[in-house]
Amino acid sequence: MRFRRLLKFLSPFEWVLWICSMLVITVSFFLGADRYLLTLVASLLGVSALIFIAKGNVIGQFLIIIFSILYGIISWNFRYYGEMITYVFMSLPSAIVACVSWLRHPSKAGKSEVEISPMTAKKWTLLSLSAGAVTAAFYFILKYFDTANLPLSTLSVTTSFFAAMLLILRSPYYAIGYAFNDVVLIGLWILASMKSISYLPMVFCFLTFLVNDSYGFINWKRMQKRQKNTH
Repeated sequence: MRFRRLLKFLSPFEWVLWICSMLVITVSFFLGADRYLLTLVASLLGVSALIFIAKGNVIGQFLIIIFSILYGIISWNFRYYGEMITYVFMSLPSAIVACVSWLRHPSKAGKSEVEISPMTAKKWTLLSLSAGAVTAAFYFILKYFDTANLPLSTLSVTTSFFAAMLLILRSPYYAIGYAFNDVVLIGLWILASMKSISYLPMVFCFLTFLVNDSYGFINWKRMQKRQKNTH
């Protein structure tokens, strides 16, 4: 997407949200005594991805693929194996599947955004049962690997699974799933930062993610309403 088109694609509020999010992450990185450059790069990529996902644009999914790899490396270094496994083996392939799904279902209201699909009782039931099975399996896997902060790490798997599947299903409720996941991850990285201040940018990363995901839900509901009026 060319810069001139990008200027028109994002609203003034979205530009402010994006720039402020990146500033918060960057300042938190340089205020820290120990600096782990990968946390800065991953955080900036992640918050950029959320802006495009909030617009229903597939570019966000491509950025999530890169973010998942970098975040997996960061998580591995702190023995957050649950985060590493979740993002590398669940979020990353889910983003790839979501890319295909989104490209195959462009909105008639605008080719630069995905067509939103309503959730049904059947979808919610299957999603909930799948999430329960995935959570139970991951709990024992993470326990075997002696994962740090096991209860929160397991909860992160559950919230991540809901969010990733809802993105594939093209539902606005993906943002609610990620918002819950953001809260869990803020707690996880606060605990990590108590042992090494170099992980502090990850706390601010997910604080900005929480704000961006909240906006994502609001904007997707607007998109859903606009798309209904177009049909």
